Amino acid sequence: MFDMRRLALLVQVVELGSITAAADLMMYTPSAVSQQLRKLEQEVGQPLLNRRSRGVSPTEAGQVLAGHARRIVQQMQAAHSDLDQLAGLKRGSLTIGTFPTLAGSFLPIVIRVFKKRYPAVSLSVRSARFDELVADLQSGVTGLCLLWDYPWNPFHDESVRVTEVFRESTVILVSRGHPLADREQVGIEELRNESWIVRAEAHPVVEVLQRSAHDAGFEPAIGFLANDYQEAQAMVSVGMGVAMVPKTAVALQHPDVRVLSLGPAAPLRRILLAQRQDKVYAPAEVAFHSTLLEIARDRAADYL
Repeated sequence: MFDMRRLALLVQVVELGSITAAADLMMYTPSAVSQQLRKLEQEVGQPLLNRRSRGVSPTEAGQVLAGHARRIVQQMQAAHSDLDQLAGLKRGSLTIGTFPTLAGSFLPIVIRVFKKRYPAVSLSVRSARFDELVADLQSGVTGLCLLWDYPWNPFHDESVRVTEVFRESTVILVSRGHPLADREQVGIEELRNESWIVRAEAHPVVEVLQRSAHDAGFEPAIGFLANDYQEAQAMVSVGMGVAMVPKTAVALQHPDVRVLSLGPAAPLRRILLAQRQDKVYAPAEVAFHSTLLEIARDRAADYL
């Protein structure tokens, strides 16, 4: 393998026909250029330049190598340009992972700002379950992803770096005609006789409800298993039961549903931004990370 700097010097010397002129252009001394070209000749194993009293001219080997080197130098200049564009976010792509409640509430706000600031970056989003999000991150399918955890089961993976984005409260949903609908805050113990609408397929919110109910001394009666939070709100709205949901789940609130606070007793979950520990973060990832945390600082109070 030939030294890249020596190849670049050879190209300039051949094109200018002068070691002195090439030295001035490349900001070297003539003696340093001569020294580097002699080392290149040693690497090649044959003379590359005919040295005369009035300049230099390439040997046949020098002409051949200079032709190849010219293309290599051009490719390296193109590589520098491409990297500069990425660093300046004039191009690039980014795939992020998320989960439905954040994809329907906080994340679109971040995406709107990011796309306005960096319109040339191609952004794609993958919404998935927790385990899939972590697997996509670790395999490189996504550059970063949003996760969550609760105090009784904090997320920890040595291969993943996490940053807390904000903390989100859990709230109670009741119908507009419910006896508690006019209240702003309710205690979980007041809901012991209610029928509960929860997410299906062992959704994490079921455990949140069970833990809260058990702490209050009762077993929640499950009346309906919903496939998503919109379905849960619809069932709440017609009096099929009440629901416990993370606050981002009611970013789009059903008109016949009331949202009640659980006050200081509300279970909190952390929203986390996750990235792989072992990689150098691309400029687009750094920019998205910064934008997301900036918006989270402004809006964190909305989710408590």
